[in-house]
This record gives sequence, structure tokens and C-alpha cells, in this order.
Amino acid sequence: MSSAWVKACDIDDVEPEDVKRFDHAGRTFAIYRTESSKWYASDGLCTHEAVHLADGLVMGSIIECPKHNGRFDIRTGEAKGAPVCINLKTYPVKTEGGSVFIQLD
Repeated sequence: MSSAWVKACDIDDVEPEDVKRFDHAGRTFAIYRTESSKWYASDGLCTHEAVHLADGLVMGSIIECPKHNGRFDIRTGEAKGAPVCINLKTYPVKTEGGSVFIQLD
């Protein structure tokens, strides 16, 4: 299966240290922008109870789920705090021409 770069949003759509929901092909993703304007992407639903991570809080390199406060490292997808114990899948991100793209397989 080949991978494709898909436009997720415009750079201006996501404030520094924030997250945006992106739905594509029946799946939900989360697009993150750090305070220093580095970009990351992951599956958009918490692995604990399928809550939208875009409703959560970004703190540095951590996204906190809005339902039970489970935490993930946005750079790696690693589960960092109970009740989450299953890592998120992450995706490569690039910015080009004012847009943010994620690479989907």
C-alpha cells in the first residue's frame, strides 16, 4: 500500500500549543502545533474511550484527553498517564505553501 500526503488544514488554523481535529476517509486525526511551531499528527481518538483528542489540552509535548485526563506524547504517541495504556499511532507531517499535510498509509 502506498502512502499519500493529504492536506489537513492551513497553518493559521492551529494556534501555537493547540490541536485541531481533521476527519478524512472515515477516520479522525489530531493535528498538533507546539509552542515553537513544530507540527505533529496522530489518530484523533483517545485509545481509552474513543474521545476526540482535539477537545483536549496541549501542554508542551503532551495532549491530555478531555474525559479522563489520560496523557499522550504528541511526538511519539506514547501513552504517558493512566487510564491510557495503549499508544496512539502517529503520522509524518510537513508544511508547505501555508498548509499542513499529513502522510497517510
